[in-house]
Amino acid sequence: MHGRTVTKELDPGRYLRLARAGIATCAVDLPGHGERLDALRQAPEETLGVVEQMVGELDAVVADLDASGEYAGCKRALGGMSAGGMAALVRLTRPHAFDAAVVECTTGSWRWQQHRAMFDAARVAAMNPIDHLQHWREVPFLALHNSEDEWIPVDGQREFVDAVRARATHPEAVQFHVYGPTGAPFEHAGFGRMASDAKERVTAFLTRSLADTE
Repeated sequence: MHGRTVTKELDPGRYLRLARAGIATCAVDLPGHGERLDALRQAPEETLGVVEQMVGELDAVVADLDASGEYAGCKRALGGMSAGGMAALVRLTRPHAFDAAVVECTTGSWRWQQHRAMFDAARVAAMNPIDHLQHWREVPFLALHNSEDEWIPVDGQREFVDAVRARATHPEAVQFHVYGPTGAPFEHAGFGRMASDAKERVTAFLTRSLADTE
């Protein structure tokens, strides 16, 4: 799942790397984005409403994939960046059947965003991942971030990752990689000169995590 104001076609290089590793990808547009464009829903104030709707739609996406019969028996991972990553983390705090997760430039501790237009106290209370870890199921988890991210402070995501590790039987399976200054816009939109490294890191992680070990 992509971030606010962009579309699922944003980063074809990511999908190519995964395909070459034998990993199929299902990319979806967030509500109000891409093929279901509604410019008003791309406003910062709409972020948590978009996240909430996307979380509610994910099970139907998975059900459609299952109904196709093409992926029977396959392991699956959930991933997202920025707002899409927020949706992924919310979904992971509820019972699910995913086998791994990857998020980028996002946060699971939303109180760090209370100075931003996206902050909605009621939705934060209902969904803030760090406050709803009682149903978090331990799966391999990778979070990538930029140290100088101007939109989502790295310390908020570090707090979340530390909370997940504290509950884990295997804390080593919870990975957090932080890049120094990358030259990306606002140090948030992608990983700039480290973009290739980030894609390779994600591909390697998913290849390991989704391997059939039986």
